[in-house]
Amino acid sequence: MLPTIDEIVSNFELLDDWEERYRYVIELGRMMEPLPAEAHTDANKVKGCASQVWIETRLDRADGRHALHLLGDSDAHIVRGLVALMIALYDGKTPEEALATDALALFQELGLAEHLTPQRSNGVRSMVERIRRDAQAAQASL
Repeated sequence: MLPTIDEIVSNFELLDDWEERYRYVIELGRMMEPLPAEAHTDANKVKGCASQVWIETRLDRADGRHALHLLGDSDAHIVRGLVALMIALYDGKTPEEALATDALALFQELGLAEHLTPQRSNGVRSMVERIRRDAQAAQASL
């Protein structure tokens, strides 16, 4: 089970060097709930990522509110960890909350923006754009 986004931020602050932070991101990917094989579809594939990335977004009704539920996967360990960060950030939010969330600011805060290759940074932006589109579609369906 993934830690909360607040726990992840706290853990990042405890890690001194980038090698440790890099390993932690990979570990987050290992903690992620697996994406079922049948969800590895073109519809769930995130365009614009150098690695293969899939994100499945569902709108669930729980506790009297509609919330996004995300699952994801990647064929690259570090990217799978970045997917886990996105899931920790967006999972359980209403579509409105998701649209108001600034994932790129979080990546700046964690220092990931300057430690990712330009290709991986583009992939992160593609993931954020995909989740935002899914949130907009979910919001329109309510």
